[in-house]
Amino acid sequence: MKELWVEKYRPKTVDGYVFRDEAQRAQVNTWIKDKTIPHLLFSGNAGIGKTTLAKLLFNELEVNDLDILEINASRTNSVDDVRDKIVNFVQMIPFGDFKVVLLDEADYLSPNAQAALRGVMEEYHTTARFILTCNYPNRIIPALHSRCQGFHIAKIDQTEFTARVAEILITEGVTPDLDTLDTYVKATYPDLRKCINTVQMNSAEGMLTKPNEGDSGEADWKLEMVELFKAGDIQGARKLLCGAVRPEEMEEIYRWLYDNITLFPDSDQAVLIIKQGLVDHTLVVDPEINLAAVLIKLARL
Repeated sequence: MKELWVEKYRPKTVDGYVFRDEAQRAQVNTWIKDKTIPHLLFSGNAGIGKTTLAKLLFNELEVNDLDILEINASRTNSVDDVRDKIVNFVQMIPFGDFKVVLLDEADYLSPNAQAALRGVMEEYHTTARFILTCNYPNRIIPALHSRCQGFHIAKIDQTEFTARVAEILITEGVTPDLDTLDTYVKATYPDLRKCINTVQMNSAEGMLTKPNEGDSGEADWKLEMVELFKAGDIQGARKLLCGAVRPEEMEEIYRWLYDNITLFPDSDQAVLIIKQGLVDHTLVVDPEINLAAVLIKLARL
C-alpha cells in the first residue's frame, strides 16, 4: 500500500516541528527536560499540527504505549463515554510515571461530558495527564480551561503553506504547476493535512492533475460550491455541500469562508454575514439550512 504523505512527512521529533512562537518551543523543551507535562489544551485550526505535537510529546517523554488512550470526541462525546472509557483507563496503575489521555476535538464534548471530565481530571491528577485539542476553545467550559495550560497553535501564512506542499511534491517527483497548486491551496488553507492528502490523491505520473471541470472533487469543491451559489444554482450547491461534509463538520466552512474573504466583493459585509452565521450555527437544529442561508446572503453581495 502506498504510504500516506501526511504520515511520511509528519515530524518525528520536536526539533522537526515548526513552532510559530519561540516561547512555545522553549516551554515544550522544558516539559521534555522535566519529564512531565501539565494538563494541556491545544487549540487552533484543523490540520495545523495539534495532534502531531501531542504525539511528539509522548515520544519525547517516552510514555509507554499501554499508558496512552486516544479518543476522538467528535465520535465519542457523551457522559457515558467519559465514564466508561476514560475512567476505566486512568484508574489502572500506569506502567510508567503516568497515563496520558489524548482527547482530540474536545470541543465536541457536551457540556455535561466536559463537567464529568473535569471531575476525572481532579480525581486522577497524580497518575494521569490529559491533552485536549480543539478548533474552538470558546466551546470548552471555564472549569476545564482553568485546569489546563492553554497552548494556541497559530496557522502558518499562506506563502509558507504553499511552499511546504510544493516541497513535498518535488520530493515525491511531482512537478507542481503553480496555478494548479494554488487551486488546491485556496480550497484547503489553513488545513495542511487536508491539502497534503488532496494533492497526493491528485498526483499521477509525476504531475499534479487539475480538478476536472464541473467536478473538482476533494480539491476545490468549496470554490465550486460558492460559484454555484453565486450563479443561483442552489440545488446544485446543496448537493455538493451535503455530499462533501457531514453536519458536524459544517462549522469549519465558516472559517474557510473567512480565510477566503476575497471571493466576495464586499469583504466588510461578508465578515458580518459569516460572523452571524457562525453564531446562529450553535443555536439551530439543522446546520445545513443555516449554512445554505449564509451562502445565499454572501452570493447576493
